[in-house]
Amino acid sequence: MGGVTSASSPAPASPAPSVLGLAPVIPVVVVQDAADAVPLARALVAGGLPAIEVTLRTPAALDAIRAIAAEVPDAVVGAGTLLAPEHVAAARAAGSRFLVSPGWSPRLLGAMRDSGVPFLPGVSTASEVVTLLDEGITELKFFPAEAAGGTSYLTSLAAPLPRARFCPTGGIGLASAPSYLALPNVGCVGGTWMLPADALAAKDWRRVRQLAREAAQLAAP
Repeated sequence: MGGVTSASSPAPASPAPSVLGLAPVIPVVVVQDAADAVPLARALVAGGLPAIEVTLRTPAALDAIRAIAAEVPDAVVGAGTLLAPEHVAAARAAGSRFLVSPGWSPRLLGAMRDSGVPFLPGVSTASEVVTLLDEGITELKFFPAEAAGGTSYLTSLAAPLPRARFCPTGGIGLASAPSYLALPNVGCVGGTWMLPADALAAKDWRRVRQLAREAAQLAAP
């Protein structure tokens, strides 16, 4: 991940009130070249997907978040794949307006709670959900969604754990997303299908915009 310096980092924007209410689909973006961040974000926003999760999986990730935060005012940029408290601090300094982790630990959860922005800690078991509900946290990432039981598992959680609401992510595509969004305990889904590798390699932002438009038309009934 790129370094953070207070002199070059934009002032953090106002946080989003709720990650789950931003859009039916949150694109999960892996940025290899920070120069692609702004045109990619503009394509997603133009297609109707303003919430963009940039995963901290590449050296370009923090620079990408900075660029989107500074140059794409209609985007709500967040950081994903947070694994440690220092990731939270770096993501927030870069301008992230929401935070997402694939799982959680007490230290990571504490840092996310102290960040001042909405966050989605990752869960995949009922025990994890119960523990976080006991902490007053009701908005969660369900990951890896398909591998962890998909819509059947989330349906089974709805009755005993009605306060929990989820953003399922992992293995979800355009065809399967509506079945997740139809569940009462799902607020949105995360996915990558609007970001095919060949389109990104060719910098085909028009195609990304069209795929984002198709995704944005999905909505929970």
